[in-house]
Amino acid sequence: MKKKITIIGGGIAGLSAGIYSAMNGFNTEILEMHNVAGGQCTAWERKKYRFDYCLHWLVGTSKGAFHEIWKETNVINNETEIIDHEVFSQIFDKDRNEFTIYTNIERWEKYLINMAPEDTKTIRRMCNDMRKSALLEPFSLPPELRNPLDYIRIIPAMLPILILVKKFGRLTCREYFNKLDFKNEKIKTFLFELYGERNFSALGFIFMLGWFNQKNAGYIKGGSYPLAQRMVEKLERLGGKISYSKRVNKIIVENNIAKGVILTDGTTISSDYVISTADGYTTIYKMLEGKYISKKIDFAYKNWELFTPLVQVSFGVNKMVKSEAPIIINLSKGLKIGSTKPEYGYSIMNYSYDSTMAPDGKTSIVMRYESPWKLWENLEGEDYKNEKLQIEKDATVLLELEYPFITKYIEVIDVATPKTDVHFTGVKDGAYEGFMPSKENMMKTLDMQLPKLKNFLMAGQWLFPGGGLPPSAQTGKWSIQLICKKEKQRFISDK
Repeated sequence: MKKKITIIGGGIAGLSAGIYSAMNGFNTEILEMHNVAGGQCTAWERKKYRFDYCLHWLVGTSKGAFHEIWKETNVINNETEIIDHEVFSQIFDKDRNEFTIYTNIERWEKYLINMAPEDTKTIRRMCNDMRKSALLEPFSLPPELRNPLDYIRIIPAMLPILILVKKFGRLTCREYFNKLDFKNEKIKTFLFELYGERNFSALGFIFMLGWFNQKNAGYIKGGSYPLAQRMVEKLERLGGKISYSKRVNKIIVENNIAKGVILTDGTTISSDYVISTADGYTTIYKMLEGKYISKKIDFAYKNWELFTPLVQVSFGVNKMVKSEAPIIINLSKGLKIGSTKPEYGYSIMNYSYDSTMAPDGKTSIVMRYESPWKLWENLEGEDYKNEKLQIEKDATVLLELEYPFITKYIEVIDVATPKTDVHFTGVKDGAYEGFMPSKENMMKTLDMQLPKLKNFLMAGQWLFPGGGLPPSAQTGKWSIQLICKKEKQRFISDK
């Protein structure tokens, strides 16, 4: 009989694990708490407008280990259309001064030098750091299956990356910018306000444009929902099963061996292996009752900073509204949207470049801003409804400032809060990408296997500070590679 693998969570990590599990002949079932797959990688429709919650770009759209995963899991196929934007983002301050980040490093370098010729050497040094980061290549095998030769082979190609990590691995963006010592006030102001006012890793900033510069971080036309559905199709085509509206309450453990799960409705599902791609904290401290924790895990969940949750205000506009940039960031201070005073302003995603996101001649536009979980945690009933109504009003005023006279064309407004995210995905405190990548944890990971617990694996974004779709899908694949190794069978990835 086929061995049974039960996967908790039908997000990208769970779908990846499920596809490779079914591909390798296991009896595969994914348990998803929502009524649709995708987890954080999701979108929804209102009056034929699609509002996307996740996808703005995807690392691995043209080459590398992530690209192989996207092809193997049906995220990218012959019909998939990739859009490579020329502009990464357009940023404005309160006085409407503009600052542009281009996806091509050469173009951005010229733009910055033209703006600040006095900083020519500094700009070139920063852009050269970014060029070196493009050499970063993820491993195709999990750490447990690598041998010394795997590391020796990559040393020549990865040497510039290793030097970068040694030089800047323990710096925040602020410390890195101070080290560069820009003279131009405009560059200093925008870089510090964008990246320097929080405990954000310098390496995260340096790596930012490396993938884009290689045209290896494009946008997949259609966005998040079709992406997840292509994975579901592949899973089911291979004989795997996904069960919706199934929330796991407890992982069954006997003699330190995972034996299955118990759902919130009391249903028991027996299994030979359990993989959790669900919220990390919920898995470790609730489903497993905190019985299998290492010092490393305990320290991370007690000390690593989480992403501040988001409020997303989506607008369906009965007009074609073009934009020079896919992402516009307004850094104005002192704003108030509902009860939140966004510390870092707000962003606007204009999806006019994707014809699938709105009916012909119309536009889907999404506004996002950070809103601390403590503002939402205990907000209920009428207070919650009133907060959403105030957010609608305030966000509409801000959108009108960005696009004058747009208000009369707005047909739909949809507000998704941190409570929305928690309700549908179970993510801790609305931290949509898990741990914030800081100077303390940027190059660290959490183990997929918990101490003393057999036949159980963790996968998903909580293993990697910074989260995101590529490492989520990668750990889904790794989990099945490890199980195949234990079962002494050859791992297959090309069915």
